[in-house]
Amino acid sequence: MDEFVPKKLIQAAFPFGLIFLLMATLYFSILKEMGQDWWVDPNYSHGFLIPLISGYFVWERREKLRQLEVHPYNWGILILFFGVFTLFIGSIGAELFTMRFSLIIVMAGLILFNLGKDFLKILFFPIAFLVLMVPLPYLVYDSIAFPLKLFAAQFATSSLQLMELPILREGNVIILPNTTLEVADACSGIRSLISLIALGVVYAYFTQRAFWKRVVLVGACIPIAILVNAFRIIVTGALAHFFGPELADGFFHTFSGWLIFLLAFLLLLGLGAILGRIFREE
Repeated sequence: MDEFVPKKLIQAAFPFGLIFLLMATLYFSILKEMGQDWWVDPNYSHGFLIPLISGYFVWERREKLRQLEVHPYNWGILILFFGVFTLFIGSIGAELFTMRFSLIIVMAGLILFNLGKDFLKILFFPIAFLVLMVPLPYLVYDSIAFPLKLFAAQFATSSLQLMELPILREGNVIILPNTTLEVADACSGIRSLISLIALGVVYAYFTQRAFWKRVVLVGACIPIAILVNAFRIIVTGALAHFFGPELADGFFHTFSGWLIFLLAFLLLLGLGAILGRIFREE
C-alpha cells in the first residue's frame, strides 16, 4: 500500500483515537500549566521544541512503522493503568512532575495496548525524549542547583586567587575589594545544563551511530556545562575587579550567559568530531 498508514493500522487506531481524546481532555489543564512554565521559566524554555523534535523522530520512522503489522498487546493495559494511577497519586499530592510524567507513561501504554510491542519498540525513543520537556520537581532542582552554586563559587575563587586577586568566599558569595558577587540559581549552571543535555541528545542522535558514543556525548554535557559556567564566573570576577563592578551585572551578565552556552555547545561539537575521527565505524 502506497499510503503512509495501512488500513489495519487505521482500524486499530480508531479506539486508540477515542482514548487519546479522553486523555487529551484529562491532561488539558496539566499541559496548559506546563506550557506556562516553559514560557515564564528560562530553565525550561526549550520545552516548546521537545514535542516538535519528538514528532520529527516519529516521522523519521514512518517507513518502519508502515511495514509493521498491528498486534495489540493486552498486557499493555497494565502500563496504561499505571500511568493513570501515577496521575491520580500526583493529583492527590499536588505534585506537578508526577502528573506531567504520567502522560508519557499513558502514551506508552496506549501504543503497547492498541498497536503492539513492535510499535512501542520503534517509538520508544521519541516517547522517552519527551521526558526532557517536563520541568524537574523543585526539591530535585534545589538539590542539584545548590551544590553547583558552591562548586562554581569555590572553583572561581581558587582560580582568581591563582591570579593573585584579593578575594574571599562565604558559601556561594564571592567578595572582591570593589564588589560582591553572589552565585545565584541562575548562575549555578543548571540552566545551561538542562538545555545542553536536551541539545546533546539531539546532536548525539544525528551524528553518532554507535550507542556508546551517544552515551558519552550526552554524559559529557554535565562536566562541560559545569566547567564553562565556572569559567563565566571567573571572567566576570576578573572584569569586575579590573574594570569596575558594573560589568558584573546588566547587559554583559546576560550576554555572557549566551556566549558561555555557545562555548559549551562548541565543546560538545568538538567532542563529537573527535569521537567520529578516532573511533570511526567501517
